[in-house]
Amino acid sequence: MPSQEPHGRVGGGGLRATVRDIAAETGVSIATVSRVLNQSGSVAPRTRELVEQAVERLGVRAPSPRGGSPKPVGGAVFVRCPYVLTDYFGLIVSSIAETLDRHGRQLVLNAGQGAAGAQILPRLLTDNGLAGAILILPPESADDLVRLRSRRFPFVVVDPRTALPRDIASVSAAHFAGARQVTSHLVGLGHTRIGVIGGPREWLASDARLGGHAAALADVGILPDPDLVRPVEPTTEQGRRAAGQLLDLPQRPTALVAFNDKAAVGALQAAAERGLNVPTDLSVAGFDDIDLSRATFPTLTTVRQPLQEMGRMAVSLLIRLLDRHELEALHVELATELVIRDSTAPPR
Repeated sequence: MPSQEPHGRVGGGGLRATVRDIAAETGVSIATVSRVLNQSGSVAPRTRELVEQAVERLGVRAPSPRGGSPKPVGGAVFVRCPYVLTDYFGLIVSSIAETLDRHGRQLVLNAGQGAAGAQILPRLLTDNGLAGAILILPPESADDLVRLRSRRFPFVVVDPRTALPRDIASVSAAHFAGARQVTSHLVGLGHTRIGVIGGPREWLASDARLGGHAAALADVGILPDPDLVRPVEPTTEQGRRAAGQLLDLPQRPTALVAFNDKAAVGALQAAAERGLNVPTDLSVAGFDDIDLSRATFPTLTTVRQPLQEMGRMAVSLLIRLLDRHELEALHVELATELVIRDSTAPPR
């Protein structure tokens, strides 16, 4: 009779590799392979990497434990936000910190523009004190994140920059629906020539919002005009420049929709420089509903993103991963809300 594997077989499909196969492949003990697969016990970083590479080659996954519930993964949570913690990112990070504290989890924060170019993902795999991570608008490619997921390191992405496969947990706002809301509002006021100050072309949110804008125009039989779209970095200065280009067109738009509130403030500046009154001569709308949107004159019509709830939901998803729960709804979109203020009105 063949001997029984001490930890059973792992993986799926036809021919499945066993814990013994992985041990033979790497030259380490079965007990060490089991600790790596179960993310328990102390294993040297190089040994862990060796086993994980073999697991990836053999296409296997961590085994289910014998009886009872699996033990939660212990350790701190790494939060990466490679941007300045302004009122946008600051709200997300603050809510993450508060929620992790309620769960008794320590936070290791990596933030600021200097962190954007840092090679963070290898550190996540070698730091034994880290249980998981929350990555906010990560600059890494989808392939890099897929490789991290294949090493079974628990993490959640907040507002992914690029499209992710289904098995990577993420949370974001409903960008398509939010953009459709604000453009529908402008169309309902009578605007038919609407300029768009969009975000970077490679961002997932940019595509979704352009899609929402186009859908709102299509609802009333208007085709989107590519000449009325300016993709830029979503800053006040870039918003001012893009708005200026649109307002200097021979037939200028009667309304502008900006990728965020900061770009919308730039649009307000460009309008003032050209002697245009907002909203009499030009309607302007933003996205996010940060404090800045209530400090402008006129106050800014915008789309409210649930930034704090995004942070709380990211922690909730990560805690479930750390508790070894199965997740089905891995890509979570939170509802947006149109906030109508004084910067939009019917065209002349």
